[in-house]
Amino acid sequence: MAHNYILQVTAGSEYDITKHQIVSVNHAKPTTIHSELISVDLNVRIQSYRGLPQNSPNSSPYFDLPPHDKNKDQYSIAFKFTLKENINGNDLVFGNDFDHPIRDRLPPGFSTAFKIVKWLVDPGLDGDVYAEKPYLYGPAASSVNTLHIRGNGKVDGQPEHDAGLVFTEGGDEDGVELRKEKGVPESEAARKKHFLNEDNRKEWEWEAGKIYGCDFFNPYLDFNDFALRLPGFTLPIMKYWDGQGLRKVQKRSHTLRYVLKNRKTDTVLFVVLFTLYLKEDVDENGNVKDGVEGGKPFEMMPKEQAEKHEREKNGIAEHGVKEESEKLPDTSEDDVD
Repeated sequence: MAHNYILQVTAGSEYDITKHQIVSVNHAKPTTIHSELISVDLNVRIQSYRGLPQNSPNSSPYFDLPPHDKNKDQYSIAFKFTLKENINGNDLVFGNDFDHPIRDRLPPGFSTAFKIVKWLVDPGLDGDVYAEKPYLYGPAASSVNTLHIRGNGKVDGQPEHDAGLVFTEGGDEDGVELRKEKGVPESEAARKKHFLNEDNRKEWEWEAGKIYGCDFFNPYLDFNDFALRLPGFTLPIMKYWDGQGLRKVQKRSHTLRYVLKNRKTDTVLFVVLFTLYLKEDVDENGNVKDGVEGGKPFEMMPKEQAEKHEREKNGIAEHGVKEESEKLPDTSEDDVD
């Protein structure tokens, strides 16, 4: 089923994909986003990448650097940003959200998988996956793997390494002094634990004018096989990707959205969008065909083609036999929220 799709990554200062830039995955030069709220430099890296734009590097020198070589990390969203106004540490969040329900697409054992993700990736992750507009956010201060703080400066769109944006935990002289002044620990693990405490977050301000370097990465989400690989089992996520089943108008593309936002004001700061397109919706030059960007409704497709796409999305072969996937752990009533 995954071989029928191709991945494209876009980014912008709002949800609307038509206002996004295409991200050059695995390239060193960052994508730059400017708005009245924030300036951002962004690198997205995906191991063994075979998506758009065409002829994108298969990998990045980033994955040969520690700790990514040892961790076998599969992707990274690295960004440095400067805010135009201060945001309290309890209000700046990073995570996933959706503009439509996903509750009928949650896989068996989701509750168990979510507990593992919280344990392995982000203990501060919280949200409501059963809502009309589901979300899973964590406080940015504890969610990002790496946090580097610098004194006042500008986001300049320049790579900092042959791999692009590469950050170490800590900061420049001003940044280290600020961390000490606010009682923020030096190490990554201690800083994340520190900011899991709400009182500590409320004491922290993301200050306008300062440059914050962040990196979010892990070895668990495989964008090439579209699978979540957690210890003990692998979850094929193609048919659970974005709540396709509950949409009033079905689409033929699928999206996964990461967002940095101010949850107090519900203001989006920037968005990274991973979109899966049917290969037939991309022309020979690697351009998404007119009318397909963001997903073409099923009603615009011939009936036979729409049915074929639905079978492929749900892992059903031509003769109605479901494709085999790796077994999930047994689920009890306690696993269903």
